[in-house]
Amino acid sequence: MKARQKRLVFVGLAILGIGAASTLAITALKSNLSYFFSPSQVIAKEAPADHVFRLGGLVTEGSLQRQGEGLTVYFDVTDNASTVKVAYEGILPDLFKEGSGVVAKGRLRPDGVFQAEEVLAKHDEEYMPPEVASTLQTAHAEGVANAAANQANSGAAN
Repeated sequence: MKARQKRLVFVGLAILGIGAASTLAITALKSNLSYFFSPSQVIAKEAPADHVFRLGGLVTEGSLQRQGEGLTVYFDVTDNASTVKVAYEGILPDLFKEGSGVVAKGRLRPDGVFQAEEVLAKHDEEYMPPEVASTLQTAHAEGVANAAANQANSGAAN
């Protein structure tokens, strides 16, 4: 085998090795990827039914329910347009409270309840995750527009 042929074989094997390593890395990253969805997107069935994702919004006032003596907790998460029921088994963060921002990571069960594996609460009075803040702002604007349209329609009907 000539020196030129040896170089070509070496380059070919190097390209093949880099390709295999890249494929393995992309596959590993894809399985650990979890996208963020708002309650409105979950209700509209935009969230994957068989994949882990993050759900964010505000904990609805008066929705926190503890089940018996166990660690199972139920609460509602809203973006002021739609609400999703969340079930979580474990100890909630110290800063978790009704009316505050929350991001939960988990899966959507067949019955429509979001089964959270992890719950994160905001860490101070000012902070809210950017995805949650933009979702709440969009939902609030849509709610104001819908209320104005409903008021105009009811005024025209009278």
